[in-house]
Amino acid sequence: MNSIRIKFVIVLALMVSTMALTQTSTPAAPVRDHNTPDLPSPLCDSLQPPAGSHLILRAYAIGAQLYRWNGTSWSFVEPVATLYNDAAYQEKIGTHYLGPTWENNNGSKVVATKLVGCTPDATAIPWLLLQKVTNDGPSPFGNVTHIQRVNTKGGIAPTAPGSSIGVVAEVPYTAEYYFYRAN
Repeated sequence: MNSIRIKFVIVLALMVSTMALTQTSTPAAPVRDHNTPDLPSPLCDSLQPPAGSHLILRAYAIGAQLYRWNGTSWSFVEPVATLYNDAAYQEKIGTHYLGPTWENNNGSKVVATKLVGCTPDATAIPWLLLQKVTNDGPSPFGNVTHIQRVNTKGGIAPTAPGSSIGVVAEVPYTAEYYFYRAN
């Protein structure tokens, strides 16, 4: 388990270093009107939120996707990530965990379920459109209806078998989350 954690820390440090260099040396990817993500078409056209939805928050996540070895394959357990208001990961605004749940620093929460997904990068977890199951608290998450997970890096299940049944792998990932409310 310690070797997995050490690998996680090394990979996470490399991802943050690479992202920091990318952020300072190249301009950000263009986004469409209203700051919504630029989706690869036609592959990810289904990730559009319903007509009339309004973007209320864009968050940058860095963390891990956790997988447990069951003896024959890796089973997804949960995401564990910190949400930031900026691509440089300076201003923490919340957390992302089992549910899947997103929780803002002010205590507002949204739990969602996957509607559709697409995989523009086979080396990363899929991009998703999720729909709210429950909300709690004030804005921003208290009135979220849909969430997009896009621009993912990493996070896919390990390809090598686990060392023993029950071992957990923490696979580093980053993503951008776009939170929408209904009109």
